[in-house]
Amino acid sequence: MSQHKPLIAITGASAGIGKACAQLFNKLGFPLLLMARRVELLEELKLTNTICAKVDVCNYEEIKEAIELAEKKYGPVDLLINNAGIMPLDKLVNLDLLTQHQMVDINVKGVLNGIHAVLKEMLTRKHGTIINVSSVAGRYTSETRSVYNATKFGVHALSESLRKETAGHNVRVIIFAPGIVNTELLKSVKNSTILEEYQKVKDTINQGLTSSEAAELIAYAYNLPQHICLKEILVSHTDQKI
Repeated sequence: MSQHKPLIAITGASAGIGKACAQLFNKLGFPLLLMARRVELLEELKLTNTICAKVDVCNYEEIKEAIELAEKKYGPVDLLINNAGIMPLDKLVNLDLLTQHQMVDINVKGVLNGIHAVLKEMLTRKHGTIINVSSVAGRYTSETRSVYNATKFGVHALSESLRKETAGHNVRVIIFAPGIVNTELLKSVKNSTILEEYQKVKDTINQGLTSSEAAELIAYAYNLPQHICLKEILVSHTDQKI
């Protein structure tokens, strides 16, 4: 039951930043709980000391059950990386209401569900870190990102308010807000014109940051002494203008 290193839980761990975090923290010797809807992709990683769980972050009970299972084996979650998210870019008038609601459910409610599953225990233990993966879209708006902007502004506000709530309890809340990262996030964009324009921007900055680079920054923030809270990591490729 006892481990030299504490348990790390990651949502949206099947691809992109979540997958890169899983691989990096596994290499660093941490036991992991990996959560995603595509559990088969988690299992294909074949990481040691890892529990793979089929989880929809919109379903709180699935998150709770997965965390309880992992904690029985590895002890309490010390780091939660709320990474799951979608970004179906388009002008608001073109987005069907179901897609708009899905963005809110996954990008905001999913974060709330993850936090709720670990927060009380962290406060009781007076130890823990929550890293919410947001975006530069949580700071800057765009005409093709109205709902996405709303969700990421929400993650920023939620995280900063929660950080103030947990101050004094030795629990860190960190916002990770990257610019363009070369992930699968664009697969949800159906508007071919917007997709082509976005890809042109990516081409000018060598596709942006890599998922591995993002994971390294997340690991850096977590591995700082517990009394150091890097409150927000706002980062992009040097040549990205926004």
